[in-house]
Amino acid sequence: MAASWLTDAQKAALKATADAMSAPGKGFLASDESAGPWLRAGHVDAKKIPDTAENRAAYRSMLYKTPGLSTYISGVILHWETLFQSDADGKKMVDLITGNGMIPGIKLDKGYDKSGIPGTAVGPLGHPETWDKGIDDLDKRCAEAYAQGARFAKWRNVLQIDPANGLPSELAITLSSHNLAQYATICQRNGLVPIVEPEIVPNGKHGIEACADATEKVLVAQFAALKLHGVYLEGAVLKPNMVKNGLEGPRATAEEIATLTVTVLKRTVPSAMPGIFFLSGETTLDEDNEETATLNLNTMNKLFPTLPWSLSFSYGKALQKTCIVTWMGKKENDAAAQAALTSRSKANSEACKGAYVAGSCPSIGAGLRRPLSYTTAAFLYR
Repeated sequence: MAASWLTDAQKAALKATADAMSAPGKGFLASDESAGPWLRAGHVDAKKIPDTAENRAAYRSMLYKTPGLSTYISGVILHWETLFQSDADGKKMVDLITGNGMIPGIKLDKGYDKSGIPGTAVGPLGHPETWDKGIDDLDKRCAEAYAQGARFAKWRNVLQIDPANGLPSELAITLSSHNLAQYATICQRNGLVPIVEPEIVPNGKHGIEACADATEKVLVAQFAALKLHGVYLEGAVLKPNMVKNGLEGPRATAEEIATLTVTVLKRTVPSAMPGIFFLSGETTLDEDNEETATLNLNTMNKLFPTLPWSLSFSYGKALQKTCIVTWMGKKENDAAAQAALTSRSKANSEACKGAYVAGSCPSIGAGLRRPLSYTTAAFLYR
């Protein structure tokens, strides 16, 4: 029997959490950046906000207190720092999240060393293939996170595409898959639902077909590893990349992205897994990252309305960019920033149902170039 090393009570608790995370029309707010998320927003003025623990706490507590956010967001992924932080009023971040009807989660990987796997080729990221650190003390950190209120976890491995050099290599795929599977079992032993995230980054000049081939190969290996390690699929979720062209490759349409992504998933992901939550992935400088991520998800659900798992979102910058540029480090902008976050979250919730109307959600990438006043935001995001 699958995952016989878990008790029936453990399985029931994991499944209940995974099902709640995968509730129809809801996704994740990826709020696990190691530094202030405004540094990656791609906005010159936002980068000037001091990256201090106090500013990070002020920004993130503003996010978590957004009224009605749980209508669209089921879970919030936290950085280790945030898991133990409180807001300016002394309220724990995890309590803000649960009090607002959402589930706290925690990022547990410790990243990778760019020196990489010995003997592997250098890929488009400028370094060899990699695997993530953090397994050695993961059991202890899982227990601490659960005690602090986290009920799910995230671990992201990075794989590169370079067909000419055979990337991703079989070695990197094998190491990544088993690294993620081992993490997943340790999480489940400690009561945390694991988000399994084998991310194939879009850097490179390859076309979308190369990404489809690599993604299928990686997911086949990933689920074989999860099976071998005895992971309880009903108590886990998947966070894959969308099947897209390389950033310097021939640009694919939303319909091509949707069709190839779902085709790969149907070939590889067992129906036992309750939810699939896409990362948005990097985009070219001339693309609106927020709108593109929403449209890609919407097209999948519009073209494929009946699938064995929910197709949803786990976005960071693609949920926060307009919110950040509205906030700009000022308390008086909190309400307007919350309105921007609610608007983009609602747009992605609609995309989960294939019902989003292109351009109906304002974004900084669509022409807004300055912080929004509360009055303007209230009009735009009403």
